[in-house]
Order: sequence, then structure tokens, then C-alpha cells
Amino acid sequence: MTAAEPFARFAYQRHADQARAKPASHPVVIIGAGPVGLTLAIDLKLRGIDCVLLDDQDRIGGGSRAICFAKRTLEIWDRLGCAAPMLDKGVRWNVGKVFQHEELLYRFDLQPESGHKMPAFINLQQYYAEKFLVDRAQALGVDLRWLHRVIGLQSGDQGACITVETPDGIYLLDARFAIACDGARSPMRAMLGLEFMGEQFEDQFLIADVRMTADFPVERWFWFDPPFHGGQSCLLHKQPDDVWRIDLQLSPDADTEHERRPEVVRPRIERMLGHDEFDLEWISVYRFQCRRLERFVHGAVIFAGDAAHQVSPFGARGANSGVQDADNLGWKLAAALRGRTGLIASYDQERSQAADENILNSSRATDFIAPRHKAEARFRNAALALARQTEFGKRFVNSGRLSTPTAYAESPLSRMDTTPWAAGPPPGAPIPDAPLGNGYLSETLGQGFALLHRQGGAEAKGAEGLAIIEVFDQDEALIARFGLTSGAGYLIRPDRHVAARFHQVTHAAVTAALRKANAA
Repeated sequence: MTAAEPFARFAYQRHADQARAKPASHPVVIIGAGPVGLTLAIDLKLRGIDCVLLDDQDRIGGGSRAICFAKRTLEIWDRLGCAAPMLDKGVRWNVGKVFQHEELLYRFDLQPESGHKMPAFINLQQYYAEKFLVDRAQALGVDLRWLHRVIGLQSGDQGACITVETPDGIYLLDARFAIACDGARSPMRAMLGLEFMGEQFEDQFLIADVRMTADFPVERWFWFDPPFHGGQSCLLHKQPDDVWRIDLQLSPDADTEHERRPEVVRPRIERMLGHDEFDLEWISVYRFQCRRLERFVHGAVIFAGDAAHQVSPFGARGANSGVQDADNLGWKLAAALRGRTGLIASYDQERSQAADENILNSSRATDFIAPRHKAEARFRNAALALARQTEFGKRFVNSGRLSTPTAYAESPLSRMDTTPWAAGPPPGAPIPDAPLGNGYLSETLGQGFALLHRQGGAEAKGAEGLAIIEVFDQDEALIARFGLTSGAGYLIRPDRHVAARFHQVTHAAVTAALRKANAA
């Protein structure tokens, strides 16, 4: 129960690389077959880059772990061809509610407008997400090696040599790039002697996955000081298979092993639900951590996901941010392997900005949910009181600002605006989805750069390999979301952030912006 049974197991297989007299050489070796490593491996495969994906286990672990996958993450997985089973299995939700005691403070809707292919969030146990990603990776022929543990690493600017331990012994691999997606306890980080910067908070939280039949709505419910858990906070979320995620705040000095015992957990859940008709699926205790590496790129070794940065679970910024790391990195690795190596430095700059943004939001949420000082507690109590009386007061209540993709405001790859725009995402920002023709913009974009162009003015001419997507007057929602006047356009990066936008598209302007976006 506290150590859930594996969700899936995979057989160890001996690889031909293990019999070579000299180390086999691969363009990319990814360490860690979690959501981040799998996403990156699939992305690279679709870009024509063969990689090796190593994992030191032979299984997908049980226990829900990450459960909230955001719209942006779903759009990434849709591009990679694996979102459909996740949407079929996942619980879709857009609405959340925040309570104090038993009183509803406010309700929020994360996707109030229509015209998006993906919901604001789905709740899906991480083991399902990983299994769907493994299925997609295997269908594409990704070289996925289970029970291949990295035990040694030598790295320079031109490549890395990786020592791998298996049930059949040890072998070596050479890689132009080694990508560490090996989690919060990253052995790769330890091998390079790298330390996290940041802080670990004292308060602890109990996670319980509870299987029961309940008629609660499919919403995120968060309580401050509920009657069933006085002086603390609580979170309730629905997952597939009649499983509910419950987070309960514990005191900083709570005994972790004691609190994990089912005979201790059950009475807490019974007080919350008012009945005992449930089964405990999984129990864990965690502390908030908001930490990151100073740099994510160390020569040929690049860090992504929890190996690079950690945040508290409130706000669903951990796994979602990691998948967005992979989305940012995949096209840049493919370009670097084809000679455009300058793009790798932009991964560090852009995703460092994202990590800082996520850590800031996560730290603020932590301070509000579990104030450490009397001044913080007074502010929290005043904000909650104000939220009961005014609309603007609700903006001060922080039960975890939910994950949104980062706008790279100072990206070296962006051509900045020179004149104002009335609407639309600025350079560096992620693009919104919108209806286009009989489908959605997100379905129309491919794996490379694209020029989104509204008819009128000069004819849109792009560089070789640049997809041109024409927008017509009937695409009203898209035109409004992008602020597209006649002849205007957007240059969109492979990771679907804005590289540049033009009031009037010209071949010269597009070519110059494309060169900048490729760090050429």
C-alpha cells in the first residue's frame, strides 16, 4: 500500500552494444524513462534522430505520483501522437473551488473560453501516462533499455562516455549528448558533483490515493482550516478508476513513518469523508522543495525535469515543467546534431527562466498554504477574510497557482516587436490554440517552423522547409487571439513559441527572424 505494486514490468534484453570491443557511439543517450525522458526520446525519433533511452528499473512504479497534466503538456503529447489514450483515460477538468472551514470562498475556471482542442487539465495517474508514452516509444522503434543502470560518466564539450551496468555486466557508450532525466535524486547530478540551489520547507504533507464511489463533482477542491483537519489544509482531486487524491497538511515535526501507517491514515480520511467505505491504494509523505541547478547545460551533459529543478506539488508544476523542458530541448538537439550548435545555450537560458518562474510561484504558494512566520500567517488570514467580502480579495488567495507555460521574455532567439500590437502573444510567448478551418491550429502545425499568415498585403513567402499556414476571414477566433490584421503574420518555433511577428509579412523579415530563431 505505501510501496505500491509495479503497474507494468519489462524484460531486460541484452543489446549488441554490450558485445562491442569499443564503445558504441550514439548521437543522444537519455538517462531515465520517466515522462520527461520518454517525451524527449519520442520527439527526437519523430525528428529523425535515433537515441538510446536507459532506465535502471524494469518497471513502471505504482502509486499515482504526478496526476495533473496541463493543457500545454497535452498539446505536446498530441504533437507526438500519444495524447489520445491519455484523454480517453484521464479525468478532464477546468474548474476549481477554494474553501475556508466549510464556506466556499471562490470558484475559478481555468479555460473559460471555447475553441481549444485540449482541456485545461486532465487528472491521470503517472503510471498510465508513462505506459502510454512507452507504448508510443516502442511503436516508433525507440531503443529503450530496461535494467541498464548508469554508474559512471566522463564528459567534455564534444561528447560523453557513459558506463552502464546490466545483469550481464558492464559496458560503455559514447554519446554526443547525454541527457539526464533521472529524477530528483539524479545519480547523473551526483556524478558531476553538482548541487541544488534553493530551499526545503519544513512542513510535510500526506498523500493518500483512496478508492471509493463518490458523487463529488470533477473539480479541484482546496480547503484552508477545514473542520475535519483543523488548523491545516487539504486538497481533493478525482482520478480515473474511482481513485481520489487527498493531500493533508501535517505539522513540521510529524513522524513520517508513523503518519504513513494505514491505521493512522484511515481515521483522518474517515473524518474528512464522514464514512469508512473506501480502500487505501497508496500512501506517501513529502516535504516542499524549491530548488534548481545553477546551470542545466554542462558540456555534453544536459539536465531536464526533476534532475534540473524541483518545486512543490501544489500548482502541478513539476511534471508539466519537465515535459516542457523536453519540448524545448528536442528540436534544439536535432538542430545541433545537424550543425547548429548555438541553440543548446538557449535551452539553458529559456528553461532557467521557466524554473525560476515555477520556483517563485511554488514558494509563494508554500508560504501562503503553510506560513512559517507570524507575519506570513497574519497576511494569509487577512487575505482569506478579504476574499470572503470582495472580488479583488480573491486574487490574494494562493492555494497553488496552476501550471502555465513560460513566456521567454528575453529569449536570444526572438525578434522583438518594434511597434505595438493590439493583441496576441508577444515574441517568446507560447501560442494559444484556436479553431482553424475544420480543425484546430495545434493540429495544423508540424514538427518544424511555421509561418501563420492572414491573407492580404504581400504574398507570404518563407524559407525552404518553412510551413505556411493561411488564415482566412472566417477564422474569427484565431484572428482575435493573435491580433491578426490583413497581411500580418507570426513565425512559430517548433516548440510552438513565438519567434517573431510581423504587421506585414515580407520575405526579408521572415528570413531574418528565422536565422535568429536558429541561432545562425
